[in-house]
Amino acid sequence: MRITDRIFVAGHTGLLGSALVRRLRARGFDNLLLPTHSDLELTNTTEVRRFFSQERPNHVFLAAAVVGGILANYSRPVDFIVRNLQIQTNVIDEAYRASVERLFFVGSSCIYPKLAEQPLRETALLSGPLESTNRPYAVAKIAGIEMCWAYNRQFRTRFMAGMLTNLYGPGDNYHPTGSHLIPALLRRMHEAKLKGASEVVIWGTGAPRREFLYSDDAANACIVLMSLSNEKLAGLSEDPSNPPIVNIGWGEDSTIKEVAELIRQTVDCKCKLIFDSSKPDGTPRKLLDTRRMNDWGWKPQMILREGLERTYLDLCSRWSDIDSKVEVTI
Repeated sequence: MRITDRIFVAGHTGLLGSALVRRLRARGFDNLLLPTHSDLELTNTTEVRRFFSQERPNHVFLAAAVVGGILANYSRPVDFIVRNLQIQTNVIDEAYRASVERLFFVGSSCIYPKLAEQPLRETALLSGPLESTNRPYAVAKIAGIEMCWAYNRQFRTRFMAGMLTNLYGPGDNYHPTGSHLIPALLRRMHEAKLKGASEVVIWGTGAPRREFLYSDDAANACIVLMSLSNEKLAGLSEDPSNPPIVNIGWGEDSTIKEVAELIRQTVDCKCKLIFDSSKPDGTPRKLLDTRRMNDWGWKPQMILREGLERTYLDLCSRWSDIDSKVEVTI
């Protein structure tokens, strides 16, 4: 990417999108296209076509998506498959029509089979059944990967996809029923602390293992991939036998129980953690094999404890606004 290039960050107000904006600006990229939701509805084909026709971006980071934790996926499966398919179909197709040089599609580790061999390699895609609790979202993301691969093969585009592990960091979504594990637990334990609650109930047994990556580390990885030399990118995007995907993760994992305890300590909450084994656990383990990304010179920097502290400070700084939007009783 050249400093003067026009770079469209779709989903720039989200967790990863806002981190991408921070990291791009820190590297001197100021010619960013950041339309608000009121300016551009990504599920609307006409609006997306008009935007690409008028703005003509050189590069696209497709970080816009409907996302959420296990409860949100379970209760709103239509939103997770239909809206994500609409967003990525519109953006990927119009990127091709507008002759975008490179597109980066943000995927997720949930695309891999529930019981695939650990750590998860890129070649595990479509090698077994998916986890049922987030299958609609996973199928949408797999479709996005296939679209990038199909455009590369048929039209010689240079589209790629990064499979990201569980992200967390400043600017996260703290909705009590629609957020991911770390922001949801940070909020609930903060509320428990404020209200003097004696316990916090967590879905599942706490035994599944999860990997977590700080949002700025993830953004740096995405930028590294978009900045690959033409030779390295060609090896990824022009491979006729393998989809153009790269895993992006921390490289180590922890049990949900361990992470919950670390969050309890971070918040300084005196509550007892209760694990409700009648609720689903989800995939037993999701640890990404990141050797390909590491070979290209990227390694994450933020350790989990420090990242949680920074994320909790972000929640506290925004608490009056967050708390006024949704009231939750523990």
